Amino acid sequence: MLKNMIYAVLALLTLICIGGCKKTEQRTIILEQEQPLVQTSAKGEKYIRIAVGGMITPKEGIAYYRQFLDYVQSKLGTKVYYVDREDYAEINEMLRTRQLDAAFVCSGPYADGHAEFALELLAAPQAYGSTVYYSYIIVAKDDPVRSFKELRGKRFAFTDPLSNTGKLVPTFMLAHLGETPESYFSGIIYTKAHDKSIKAVAMGIVDAAAVDSLIWEYLNKSNPEFTSKTRILEKSPPYAIPPVVVPHDLDPSLKKRLKRIFLNAHADPEGREILKKMMIDRFVVINDSAYDSIREMKTWISSQKAGKME
Repeated sequence: MLKNMIYAVLALLTLICIGGCKKTEQRTIILEQEQPLVQTSAKGEKYIRIAVGGMITPKEGIAYYRQFLDYVQSKLGTKVYYVDREDYAEINEMLRTRQLDAAFVCSGPYADGHAEFALELLAAPQAYGSTVYYSYIIVAKDDPVRSFKELRGKRFAFTDPLSNTGKLVPTFMLAHLGETPESYFSGIIYTKAHDKSIKAVAMGIVDAAAVDSLIWEYLNKSNPEFTSKTRILEKSPPYAIPPVVVPHDLDPSLKKRLKRIFLNAHADPEGREILKKMMIDRFVVINDSAYDSIREMKTWISSQKAGKME
């Protein structure tokens, strides 16, 4: 009962915010109080730092990612500090400035980081037998709309400005309609997490959202409290799955050891059990070219914007 009351109050406050915002304003909402944890080492202690982007997994799955990093620590023989960040731009900056040694990131930020500071692929998860994922455009289960084109004038939730499934894909869809998010939707919010976007739709805070298919499916299997109140309106083409990345100048021997641990985790009983909880089959090698379709979307959108300015 208390939990429901808290959700109701948060939903009301957010709706008041949305109702009072101008059409072009973009708001970030937090549906639950978060306590981000960034650990620091004792002086002189050898350690590495690995970040897990806040949108890579729903809140319920973070514990399993931390278990996996503990597993990596045991195999590596070096302390691994878990770094929690919700903002992909911040994670990329920390990778660029060598404040991180590795990170689980979205496909879009990887493509950006590769172009801007030679960010490298370490490995990629294989989930449900594949190394691709989709953007799901979701609406409330009882919403009568039947196509993306019917969302004109609705309230829409993105996740992160750099997210592929949570921002780039729906923006690309709108560009093909000759529209932008600001021109098409009556209100826009950034939730900073796919599970929060799902909740926002389920609770009626927004009319629709773009979310990561892996996270929607994960929650639909493990805890369908909110996914059961939503419906997949449209499913995008497949895109290369969010990878694990490292700075290009990471020590080669460390890079090699980390890669071996990730790629062999499924063959170890302990590692396999953790991966099962993460709903990951295994980690595999993936080529940079797998992310070309994401780069093509970015280039096409940029060309359309440039064309309108001429």
